[in-house]
Amino acid sequence: MTDLSNDLPHGDRPGRVFDLAIIGGGINGCGIARDAAGRGNSVFLCEMNDLASGTSSWSSKLIHGGLRYLEYYEFRLVREALMEREVLWQIAPHIIRPLRFVLPHHAGLRPAWLLRLGLFMYDYLGGRRLLPATRTVDLARDPVGKPLVPGRFTKGFEYSDCFVDDARLVVLNARDAADRGAVIRTRTRAVEARRLDDCWQVILEDTSTGAQNSIKARALVNAGGPWVEDVLTRRAGINAKAKVRLVQGSHIVVPRLYEHDHAYTFQNGDGRVVFVIPFQNDFTLIGTTDRDYDGDPSKVKASAEEIAYLCQSVNDYLAKPVKPEDVAWAYAGVRPLYDDGASEAKAATRDYVFEFDAPGGLPLLSIFGGKITTYRRLSEEALERLEKYLPGKAKPAGWTGTTPLPGGDLDVSAAPALADELIRDHSFLSRALALRLAHAYGTRARKVLDNAASAADLGRLFGDTLTEREVRYLIAHEFARSAEDIVWRRSKLGLRLSPSEVKALDDWIVTHGG
Repeated sequence: MTDLSNDLPHGDRPGRVFDLAIIGGGINGCGIARDAAGRGNSVFLCEMNDLASGTSSWSSKLIHGGLRYLEYYEFRLVREALMEREVLWQIAPHIIRPLRFVLPHHAGLRPAWLLRLGLFMYDYLGGRRLLPATRTVDLARDPVGKPLVPGRFTKGFEYSDCFVDDARLVVLNARDAADRGAVIRTRTRAVEARRLDDCWQVILEDTSTGAQNSIKARALVNAGGPWVEDVLTRRAGINAKAKVRLVQGSHIVVPRLYEHDHAYTFQNGDGRVVFVIPFQNDFTLIGTTDRDYDGDPSKVKASAEEIAYLCQSVNDYLAKPVKPEDVAWAYAGVRPLYDDGASEAKAATRDYVFEFDAPGGLPLLSIFGGKITTYRRLSEEALERLEKYLPGKAKPAGWTGTTPLPGGDLDVSAAPALADELIRDHSFLSRALALRLAHAYGTRARKVLDNAASAADLGRLFGDTLTEREVRYLIAHEFARSAEDIVWRRSKLGLRLSPSEVKALDDWIVTHGG
């Protein structure tokens, strides 16, 4: 076994000891890597699969306060999440956009006064400045009432949250961390963490070849998500004090159900809510479910029962029925929640909890729970816990809330204008491609196009609007290594490409992608 410190980029010297090693390439691991690297720390992050390949890419794609968490008195979590909405929107306006939600009042469920009270708190608890406030809606007259079952719902409330491309949020945090000197290794499993004199030695395995290497670090972060206990107990040899509760959440995607651009929050008789969200222009995203999960988190799938539940939830509200055979894509993820002893999965806390261990004086911070919306604050708090063990002080705490993520250095509403600029500079671009590039890459869309003067300069067309030029960019700059990485995590073009087109892309990557 060799010491990987001898063969790392950025001028790393033989035998180097990193300030911080992070296990897990989801939103929490990549957020911590970005913040730590930006503060001047040397950072190493490993992920056993692709970035965002676990929980972080299977969300409802929302940056939101969590309106229903108010019912469980999660006021601290909701306030923090509400405050983060506008912060994240401003640092990544290309992949985050405001979204108006319509919440119909359903007679027999939560009373109207309770909904008004919750939305009043939602508006003012987090210091909202840019997002529009809540308003009452006459569903019999307003266009947002037209898709609903006629005559069933007369009153509703409209409120603000934000939509996010969740997997791209993870990748952009990793990209920014790497730009600031962090070493990001995907398809690299941490098989063991050993205490070695005054540092951690992390044994790594290349999941493609089986080859093993190692790195050393002064501090270790366990951001293993659903595998957090496995990392802590089996790989680091520490008995976990906290416990993880695995909760499955499934979603379905169907052809577009209505023409307007608002989302809906539908209440169910079981106390849950289901979101109905415009998705990828031609589709509608519906979710999510909450059920305890027992099994391998990598094998979770949306069950027929969950798909039927989501269809029925929507059919109670929308005039146009949704059937399981309409589903274009179904996905499921496992949320690694902190086990607070709640009797039902829907009531389990979404707040994050840290477990700090220092065997032999060496710090190990493990993360239980958390939400995409609060990842940045979680990262700051994690570094606060590790502050005395880390030397980096290049930037003060809070810098990640004012510094744009890659491509995010544009106005919060400027993506369509950027698409217009791309078309002016590259007249061969279709409007659909220009808009997709602007929303996915922001100002780095120009780097993707790389001075192309014609469509031929973009190289092979793999299907829909995906070109060889973009694929090469994703491999070189965004850690992509397979067709699945590209069509489901770097984009959602898997909704538009045929299985044969995806296979052709994979074959091309094997031949040309190295």
